[in-house]
Amino acid sequence: MDITTELRKFVAPEIITGLDARLMIGRYIGHFASKKPMIVTDKNLEVLPWFLDILSEFSKYHINPVIFDEVTSNPREYEVMLGAQMFMEEKCDLLIAIGGGSPIDCAKGISIVSSNGGEILDYEGVDEINFPGPPLIAIPTTSGASADVSQFAIICDTENHVKKAIISKKVVPDLALIDPVPLMTMDLYLTACTGMDALTHAIEAYVSNANSHLTDMHALEAIKMIAATIEAAVKPDRSIEVMYQMMLGSLYAGLAFSNASLGAVHAMAHSLGGLLDLPHGECNSLLLEHVVALNFDSAPEKYKDIAKAMGVAVTDSDSKETKEKLIRKIRNLRKQLSIGDYALVEELNDDMIEKLAEGALSDPCIVTNPRMLTQNEVTTIYGEILRKKG
Repeated sequence: MDITTELRKFVAPEIITGLDARLMIGRYIGHFASKKPMIVTDKNLEVLPWFLDILSEFSKYHINPVIFDEVTSNPREYEVMLGAQMFMEEKCDLLIAIGGGSPIDCAKGISIVSSNGGEILDYEGVDEINFPGPPLIAIPTTSGASADVSQFAIICDTENHVKKAIISKKVVPDLALIDPVPLMTMDLYLTACTGMDALTHAIEAYVSNANSHLTDMHALEAIKMIAATIEAAVKPDRSIEVMYQMMLGSLYAGLAFSNASLGAVHAMAHSLGGLLDLPHGECNSLLLEHVVALNFDSAPEKYKDIAKAMGVAVTDSDSKETKEKLIRKIRNLRKQLSIGDYALVEELNDDMIEKLAEGALSDPCIVTNPRMLTQNEVTTIYGEILRKKG
């Protein structure tokens, strides 16, 4: 069916962007009539000046928030359950997630369990949540995950060592306060990894078989902004203007992938990150060039658009040349950001590769990849990225 006539849905939260947007939190606590909000965050953030500024806004409104900070990177199912228990025992009425994708996804999980009961992994899959949760405000502190605007929550199943995707409009935050100030304290390598995560979001959304005009518009703009800005963003003297552009790029990418879904890069990254407990953006960075190589011939015109948006000089007639240039551009960008080739595991065996492939091929993100990858293709990619050194 032609994209111009096929029905598509687009879901987004209320969004406020700009310098010191985080300081509007007090006003919105009032809008939600909250008496006892819970902050879900990372312990490492609580001492930073911009975080203390947020707490000062609570005191202005005589609000004493409950703080849940037992969140690690790649949030675990038991962390969600601990947070949900605290939320209910303290009789909280509003969730405020401050951090990158991990605290925001954890807060989404707390929201689900507090309103629906059961265990968080019961809700794996698409539209498995019956009841909406309490209001959720997100204040993102990285320019990559876009959990602050998305319909996705990714939670680690620690028993099976795999990441589980929960996808529903019921986990879209009610409000995203998108402020570049927190990005100024972000580690440079984390900036690189989350930036590549956002770039991957945009690329996968643009070639997704569930794309639409609205998602295409946001995806292409995200690719342009991130490709033009990411190298400046990882320099020690980066400016607030540069980080604001990265944050907008991440926002646009988030709006695109939340509504068009993703593809094989994310399916494989979820499996890889779940088994080896690796940073999500790092996994995406290592996988992206390999998946583009396999996908290109299934959507050559779309990938030409992506190449142009990344500043690659391409001709309209030569798809093979465009493919080579685009893959080279992605690889060189990754290396410029010092996300290099190295051995991710000391001892690699076939059983591990097979388990990774099984996880990837059962991930919901694989469904919207422009072509279905075979198990052999997936295992080959894992073998290549896991065995590389130097």
